[in-house]
Amino acid sequence: MPGPDRPANVPLGARPLTRDEVLAVARADASVELTQAALDAVGSARTHIEKLATAEKPTYGVSTGFGALAVRHIPPDLRAALQRSLVRSHAAGAGPEVEREVVRALVLLRLQTLATGHTGVRPSTVDTMARMLNAGIAPVVHEHGSLGCSGDLAPLSAAALALIGEGEVRDATGRLMPAADALREAGIEPVQLAEKEGLALINGTDGMLGMLVLAAADLRALMDVADLTAAMSVEALLGTDRVFAADLQALRPHPGQAVSAARMTALLADSEIMASHRGPDCTRVQDAYSLRCSPQVHGAARDTITHAETVADRELASAVDNPVVLADGRVESNGNFHGAPLAYVLDFLAIPVADVASMAERRTDRMLDVARSHGLPPFLAADPGVDSGHMIAHYTQAAVVSELKRLAVPASVDSIPTSAMQEDHVSMGWAAARKLRRAVDGLGTVLAVEYLTAARALDLRAPLKPAPATAAAVALLRERVEGPGPDRHLAPEIAAAEDLIRSGALLAATRRFA
Repeated sequence: MPGPDRPANVPLGARPLTRDEVLAVARADASVELTQAALDAVGSARTHIEKLATAEKPTYGVSTGFGALAVRHIPPDLRAALQRSLVRSHAAGAGPEVEREVVRALVLLRLQTLATGHTGVRPSTVDTMARMLNAGIAPVVHEHGSLGCSGDLAPLSAAALALIGEGEVRDATGRLMPAADALREAGIEPVQLAEKEGLALINGTDGMLGMLVLAAADLRALMDVADLTAAMSVEALLGTDRVFAADLQALRPHPGQAVSAARMTALLADSEIMASHRGPDCTRVQDAYSLRCSPQVHGAARDTITHAETVADRELASAVDNPVVLADGRVESNGNFHGAPLAYVLDFLAIPVADVASMAERRTDRMLDVARSHGLPPFLAADPGVDSGHMIAHYTQAAVVSELKRLAVPASVDSIPTSAMQEDHVSMGWAAARKLRRAVDGLGTVLAVEYLTAARALDLRAPLKPAPATAAAVALLRERVEGPGPDRHLAPEIAAAEDLIRSGALLAATRRFA
């Protein structure tokens, strides 16, 4: 989905980041700027860490090993090697590269936590990380490696590895290259890690959180698309918009439901097709659920997104690390790195994604079935029997819906103990986030097939004219895809509809109506 326009520098450390700021950095390559308050807080916390580094009493992450190896006290001359070894050994990801927008979000969110002054890193380390982000250098992060507990360890370690000039990155143009070369070209000196810094760089929920923010923004837009394609289907199937009336919706005051119903009412306003069957000659009493209940399902999805955004906002206001440096100088271990709050909502969002898609598939099927489409030709074909129309486009849609149902199975109910049973319960939130991203893409495909099919069905209702809003949607599609006619290669047409949805062009063309 489209990102925001590139804004001015995003300030770090002064206050929690907003979701819009995360999107701006992740998708629009906005720059970041460390506030003086952030640098002061980071410097103050570092003073406490340096005192602990010289103390006889061991402190986890400062003068000890990690995880199940925390019982070993590390002498001062080995502590820089300890932090470097931590990053190298934990950068153990596997699988394909993670998307650039996810990597930028991950780096930004870790940097924001460092800027709070609760992690104990040096100001110079925070400054170098900000410079790397602003230079457009994206560490290569792999698909697998996070259990969503003790932070997104392998993904964040890949980012930390780049910071010390090791591993691979992609530069601002997308070119794959060694991190050392990319830093040198940008005039950035690699970080030489000191006590606590390696641990602070990798012990956060930043990958999960970044993907939640991105997915919630995409789903907000896709719910608007779903309202539009549903309205087009209701219109094409000679359904009624009376069930979307505000007084009926008020009897069940879920906020998302009211929004979707109001949008569908506005999108169907002034439709000749709708007006053609409002009179006493219409014998239909009730529409099928996939038409009549669209606001209820889309609205429930909207309310689920709102809940997920609330969780994201709380996490954006958090400083996740272990141990943390408190305002009074204490350095305390904690469990705030556990990803359960994010994992649950990431899993939760996959459920309405599957259900909204399933309802769209039912509407599409209805338009293609001559027994239920109220006068439309079988499969919307030009010459049924010779032509198959949208028969197999529906197959593609059904295949994606089936996959979305599998992706709705929660990841967060699983846990595999690791680190010699020290980390004996994990959230699997990273896995929940990765499958949600696939689900969001799938929903876009499903809605594209409904859009393509409903547009053809509306054309076949001529000479009756659709509503101005739905007519605008059809007209936009016709700039890329021809109207009804003999069978054509459908895959490019589905891709064109997907592009109009994902680019934001479809919503832009209809925004003035609802």
